[in-house]
Amino acid sequence: MSRFLLDTGAAQDFVNNRHNVVSRVDAERRRGNRIGICVPVLGELWSGVEGSATRERNLRRLRNALTRLVVWPYDNAAAEIFGRLFIQLRRIGRPMQQIDVQAAAIAFALGDTTVVTVDSDLFDIPDLQVENWSA
Repeated sequence: MSRFLLDTGAAQDFVNNRHNVVSRVDAERRRGNRIGICVPVLGELWSGVEGSATRERNLRRLRNALTRLVVWPYDNAAAEIFGRLFIQLRRIGRPMQQIDVQAAAIAFALGDTTVVTVDSDLFDIPDLQVENWSA
């Protein structure tokens, strides 16, 4: 079994049924793989709902999508990896948004996890498995 952690852009595509992300999620689930998001991404999704002009519609979409996704925590192991990774990226001159680094840290903490993104920044994180399902 493999895990796929959707970053915010990919999760938004899943919630809003864009760019064939839903069909890819369904295909991976049929293969026995786990698909989810992490708590930092969930926070970004909620902020999108709250800032939306169509809040009620987007609230229904998000709640429906969450029934089909695992939500992985940001725990002590991920926080330790985050600290190391954040400084490593800064030292190589590649600072990133903290939420992106948190998602990567959670993926590393889970092990055997690929981050699905539309954000090219994550491709620069050393040793992180990254795919773009909306390409």
